[in-house]
Amino acid sequence: MTAPPSCTLRPARSGDTAFLFRLYASTRANEMAGTGWPAAQQEAFLRSQFAARSRDYAANYPRAAHQIVLVGRAPAGALIVDRAAEEIRVVDIALLPAQRGKGIGRRLLGGLIAEAGTAGRPLRLQVLKTNRAARLYAQLGFTPAGEDGLYLKMEWRAGRQAPLAGAGGMGGAGAPKKFD
Repeated sequence: MTAPPSCTLRPARSGDTAFLFRLYASTRANEMAGTGWPAAQQEAFLRSQFAARSRDYAANYPRAAHQIVLVGRAPAGALIVDRAAEEIRVVDIALLPAQRGKGIGRRLLGGLIAEAGTAGRPLRLQVLKTNRAARLYAQLGFTPAGEDGLYLKMEWRAGRQAPLAGAGGMGGAGAPKKFD
């Protein structure tokens, strides 16, 4: 297996909206392919869902760090993390299709695991039960913490799982962070 490409994180900016919509649409491509809808209808639906999701995140995680994942200088994904006193929550993590399966998500999550371990807080997320990322989360030591219909709630807690070897901390949402 080759080493994952180096990536950096930078804060999301208002000029990233078009990229973030394209990224969101890529995560729903299989679902949209099965609808039989014309392209214009698919785009209208995705835009409305993207807007609703953005409003939901803003309402439920107003202090979350919204970051763009860069491979080289090119946007490759997004990471939204809410750092609360009682937990660190991965609100959203997504990579463009061409960047999936290369170890980037594993590396980003490893940094968050290290941060959660150092802070003594659980790292939590939820994932669609049918999403293949659920396997990655289990490999990284996340355990089921409940479910609600379509989604599986998972968490990582220090002491319950073996720490991820070589995981570097991610810190806050300030300057770009590099992950080699």
